[in-house]
Amino acid sequence: MVKKGKRLQDSTLCVHNPGEARKFLGAVNVPIFQSSTFAFKNTQEVIQFQRGRPGLYLYTRYANPTVRAAEELLAPLEGGEDCLVTASGLAAITAILLSRLKSGEEFISNDCIYGGTFHLFKEVFTRFGIRVRYVPTTRVELWSKAVTSKTRALFIESPTNPNLRIIDLKAAVGFAQHHGLYSIFDNTFATPINQKPLSFGVDAVIHSGSKYFAGHSDLICGAVIGRKKDIDQARRMMLCLGGCMDPQAAYLLLRGLRTLPLRVEKHNENGMRIAEYLSTHKKVRRVFYPGLESHPQHDLAKRQMVGFGGMICFEVVGGVKAATKVIDSLRIPINATSLGGVESLASLPVYTSHYGFSKKELERAGVTGGMIRLSVGIEDPKDLIADLKQALRKI
Repeated sequence: MVKKGKRLQDSTLCVHNPGEARKFLGAVNVPIFQSSTFAFKNTQEVIQFQRGRPGLYLYTRYANPTVRAAEELLAPLEGGEDCLVTASGLAAITAILLSRLKSGEEFISNDCIYGGTFHLFKEVFTRFGIRVRYVPTTRVELWSKAVTSKTRALFIESPTNPNLRIIDLKAAVGFAQHHGLYSIFDNTFATPINQKPLSFGVDAVIHSGSKYFAGHSDLICGAVIGRKKDIDQARRMMLCLGGCMDPQAAYLLLRGLRTLPLRVEKHNENGMRIAEYLSTHKKVRRVFYPGLESHPQHDLAKRQMVGFGGMICFEVVGGVKAATKVIDSLRIPINATSLGGVESLASLPVYTSHYGFSKKELERAGVTGGMIRLSVGIEDPKDLIADLKQALRKI
């Protein structure tokens, strides 16, 4: 166990869990505590648990040593006081938002967000009497028009899924603080290696840990990081809703996090190489990648991000028919949804993350039929470029 003191660098922190990992018989890796319930020595110890004594466990929905180890690593990685890990990214969003909102209240969201988040807001939150007002992602100066006396929170995602628009973090935080709104930031695409929203004054950061955190496309999980009192409220909501993380998933998450900085470095490198190649191709209409100087918010991205990640969105000439031909002709990137794994994945947003959107909703999100979302893995970039070249020749 690393002793408390000066904050460790990200690459060291990810390898050396700062929590209580090695108190278990000296185990270098955190054991999997595959137990639904935990024994107490006596009833007095039960009472001590209920009063908040640390190091005691009752039931895995409440807490589990393997799960807690993941939380103790993620909190300092994002620069937060505490962390709650959940069964999925959507479970994390649900826990933090419902801990801040009640029926009859409203929150604001940028208009280009992950499709699963959009469906959660549209199909579930509205049934609870909670309204979301959408604002233009890149026009923070217009957001005040959406504020009412019922507005309580701000939900933002940057870079956005799938077209990698960038929100001005400093301006967004200023807006939230001016209007007394609780700010929640989805940092999944960037990861804390490339961007640390809490350092800008964001109240809480959420992640789909299934993506870059896990890194191997083998588990589903989510996380919320922020101030302890806020995480305590979100944890209480998670306990009621039941979206807890399984200890085996927590073990895989810890294993993935050990190599997160190394993998992100390679994703950044490959992402830039492939974005540069695609930007010169005559059959590619547009490339959305914040690392390119052609990206309309490149300067903003440079100010608030350390690296630009492995997510690329590009639009091919010929619309959805041509995009389908390219996807089906790829040999290395796998035709699959999700992102952030060691392997490259390619998908059509209109058929995956944004399937079921109306024409108006797609226009508002800036998603077209010719768009291909490419999650660049850690393969050799020469192989990936050669494969993209042969696939694009088919249209």
